[in-house]
Amino acid sequence: MTTTETPPESPTFADLGLVDTLVDRLATLGYETPTPIQARAIPTLLEGKDVVGLAQTGTGKTAAFALPILQKIDPANTKTQAIVLAPTRELALQVCEAITAYATNIPGIRVLPVYGGQGYGFQLSGLQKGAHIVVGTPGRVIDHLERGSLDLTSLEYLVLDEADEMLNMGFAEDVERILADTPEYKQVALFSATMPKQIRSLAKKYLHDPVDIATPKATTSTATVRQRWIQVSHHHKLDALTRLLEVETGDGMLVFVRTKSATEELADKLRGRGYAAAALNGDLVQAQRERTVAQLKSGAIDLIVATDVAARGLDVDRITHVVNYDIPHDTEAYVHRIGRTGRAGRTGEAILFVTPRERRMLSAIEKVSGRPVEEMSVPTAEEVNERRAGRFAQAITSSMGSPSFHAFRSLVEEYASENDVSMTDVAAALAVMSQSDKEFFLRPDPPKAPPRARDFEPRAKPAGFGRSDRLPAEGAAVYRVSVGKRHKIGPSAIVGALANEGSLKRSDFGKITIGQDHSLVELPADLPPAVFEALANTRISGKLIDLQPDSGPPIRRTREDRKPYKKSHENRAYPSKAPDTKKPYKKKASATDTSASAPGGRKPRHK
Repeated sequence: MTTTETPPESPTFADLGLVDTLVDRLATLGYETPTPIQARAIPTLLEGKDVVGLAQTGTGKTAAFALPILQKIDPANTKTQAIVLAPTRELALQVCEAITAYATNIPGIRVLPVYGGQGYGFQLSGLQKGAHIVVGTPGRVIDHLERGSLDLTSLEYLVLDEADEMLNMGFAEDVERILADTPEYKQVALFSATMPKQIRSLAKKYLHDPVDIATPKATTSTATVRQRWIQVSHHHKLDALTRLLEVETGDGMLVFVRTKSATEELADKLRGRGYAAAALNGDLVQAQRERTVAQLKSGAIDLIVATDVAARGLDVDRITHVVNYDIPHDTEAYVHRIGRTGRAGRTGEAILFVTPRERRMLSAIEKVSGRPVEEMSVPTAEEVNERRAGRFAQAITSSMGSPSFHAFRSLVEEYASENDVSMTDVAAALAVMSQSDKEFFLRPDPPKAPPRARDFEPRAKPAGFGRSDRLPAEGAAVYRVSVGKRHKIGPSAIVGALANEGSLKRSDFGKITIGQDHSLVELPADLPPAVFEALANTRISGKLIDLQPDSGPPIRRTREDRKPYKKSHENRAYPSKAPDTKKPYKKKASATDTSASAPGGRKPRHK
């Protein structure tokens, strides 16, 4: 593989060879300068070369492969000309949304997401109308190939996004199956966060003389930023954030979420609770963005809820706190986020919200940070009430210096004299008036329930099942699926089905134990109902998986319960060999078959 050299200086998007239509659209979206992966991959892909990119999520790789495809695609040709394979439904939707945003100024371009968990009607309709670019998960793409609803005979561009994650989730055979259905002459881009041997082997087999591109690793976070984390469930994040706002001492705060819609939703909720907050996302025009940043700088607002892309290049001295409301997808994004505070030698605070299923990201974050991230608890009601009482006292002291203080004092003295009440009672009544019927103090937090015995006591190990005595990881629980060895499945089949149809990530899976008729899977203990609904009709090897929380080991009969086995030789014949009644096994064609009868295989040189 050849390797590109680092450009001597940061180019502009126009310098990369993109047409004015795309450059103007990027400027509208707030893109100023290309990221390292964009600066290297875009010119290479525009030249028609294959690319192997080593890049994390959040480095701008979607634009790196999407922009060259949009520039080279033919809108007049309604056949599918490009396909992007992604490991999960969430990533497929994100990529599809990004490509659609980039293509706004290109008339006639149709981008279609294809993934499990969604009905076939919308997808079939979109494919019949003609989708220039299909973004999908491997399982559902194969479904459409077998139905004949997806035609890849005119494919010119193929992208494997997060290839290592795809293989880790058990999609290796599916990816090979799809590649085997694609034309020999096509341009391929493979992006992966790591480069194990399996990825290298895939690139060697299906890519022709690819250009190897690696982005620089994220730099360690600044030592002037104090880093802390809180374990909090998704449903309690808003309450945890508002308590932090009451207890933490600081100036401006930047709150990071994953999606554009989440910025508006959270900002609205914070404004409803009395905080001066605004959203910052890619949908804002440049004038709105500049106005929002100016309000933060002047102190007109104290809170900005932003996405990673929208906060790129944001430098405001008032930002003393960065809150990762949604945990970033990778460590590089985390470093960029907390870099918004503690700048130019100033101190800053970075707080990370972590749900139980996201605990594994902490070790990676601590590794890139170079030091432990300090654990903290959600502020208690007593702490919040103490701060409120302190601010109330400060407000009284400040009000005594007001020019209108003496006028109101005379009115209070007159009222107290006429109604024979103390000045203390009048002051308390005025404080109640200022609250507008809102409770001043939080109610005490309810006592935490003790953990159930099953949360920390291992179940008995059933004989012959091969189940481990170890406990599930913290925040995880054991679930049962109704497929096992009898159905000729392995862990990769379970991971693939649950991840694809249930929108689960690789990090959500723990130990998987395959039994004879069923299997046990460690998953997050707080799986939402939507996951069970999405998996209700999911099958593996033709059998419904019926995902359910595991209630314990199966009841087994003891030796005393079993009927004695009676040997009888008088009236029983024992043939030397039972007749073979099984049908001969017909070997299926391998997806990796590279013979002349199978399309795909290693691609010859480009035309």
